[in-house]
Amino acid sequence: MKIVSAVYLLGMWVYGLCVRLASLFNEKARLLCAGRSETWRKLSGFNNQGGTIWVHAASLGEFEQGRPLIEAIKKKHPDQKVVLSFYSPSGYEVRKNYAMADLVCYLPADGPANAKRFIDAINPTAVYFVKYEFWHFFLKEVKKRGIPLYGISMIFRKQQPFFSTWGDWFRNMLTFFTHIYVQDKVSAELLKGIGVENCSVVGDTRFDRVRQIADSAKEVDSVKAFVSGAHQVIVAGSTWPPDEDILLSFINRQDVDAKLVIAPHEIDKQRVDSLCAKLRVPYVRFTDAQGADLASAKVFVVNTIGILSSIYRYGSVTYVGGGFGVGIHNTLEPAIYGLPVIFGPNHLKFKEAVDLIDCGGGFSIASGEDFEKIISRFFTDPDALHAAGKAAGDYCRSMLGATRAIMDDTVK
Repeated sequence: MKIVSAVYLLGMWVYGLCVRLASLFNEKARLLCAGRSETWRKLSGFNNQGGTIWVHAASLGEFEQGRPLIEAIKKKHPDQKVVLSFYSPSGYEVRKNYAMADLVCYLPADGPANAKRFIDAINPTAVYFVKYEFWHFFLKEVKKRGIPLYGISMIFRKQQPFFSTWGDWFRNMLTFFTHIYVQDKVSAELLKGIGVENCSVVGDTRFDRVRQIADSAKEVDSVKAFVSGAHQVIVAGSTWPPDEDILLSFINRQDVDAKLVIAPHEIDKQRVDSLCAKLRVPYVRFTDAQGADLASAKVFVVNTIGILSSIYRYGSVTYVGGGFGVGIHNTLEPAIYGLPVIFGPNHLKFKEAVDLIDCGGGFSIASGEDFEKIISRFFTDPDALHAAGKAAGDYCRSMLGATRAIMDDTVK
């Protein structure tokens, strides 16, 4: 164990050196280096008297899983201090001003000295690590001090090192947790198969989060006006070029009686200009919608951030991008509205996408022909469209409650 820990620590040092070198030409690496240095300055002025609740998330997606818990804690104990840490710039830079946390920072590089210094500074009375985060020396230091340590919305696969013949060091990290709250029975069975009994199946807190988002969704007047009177509407979110090739090939056809609202994952001008150049039908951009002829436009391009979760509800059917790349984006945001969700083939690591397919509310495609076949069915068979949407909505509603279960167990 000691040898593996030493090798791991050396790996962390080498990784840190690589990040510093990469920061000379890579923006994310530069943000990470600067942010970790800023963490120590922030902590030097932080008042940790009375203790804090520490929640750690890798990035933005994991933050959304931790967020319902943070807000439930603050609702129950308004004076409770909360420290929120991130590993990734894509999480920290978006949520560094999150109002419900008393301190938002980068997690320093994993190591015994940094772990001791960080935990001394924030003085946590309870710690929550979200989903996939396992930083050996931080977890070990929390355990050493007898601070309750919880894993939330965690999900495990047999291929992970915890379950391999050579995974003793990784398995040992699981013993640092007071309790692990997992998303599904498979994860619990895997853990119990290696002797980890302190686990419970409570589901994924993201369902509680998307319910909150849907309940607080605001009207987006320009999108609402665009879809008004349309026979069928496809709302596509977080799309990449391979997704758009399929969607635009379909909507560019003159015989298609439908409208498309499309929100690309990246919205810089060059990216949006490239998307619009592929359109052969009238379109309007969100930033140009004021005074535009929305009735005659066939495509609405959302070139802004912050409204995607609110505009899914204007669709008859939805599409979530990323499935022709590294992996699909958030399928729950449209599903919570009771809408069918279509996505690309790279979805197998996303339990909710697999579940949506199994229940009849989600549909995976591998080509434009697959997409047109599904859309044609929905647009010609209202009963099929209704049944798929109902299945998606029912599934989401059936999965609510993970936050309350964790709160009942861990927050008095």
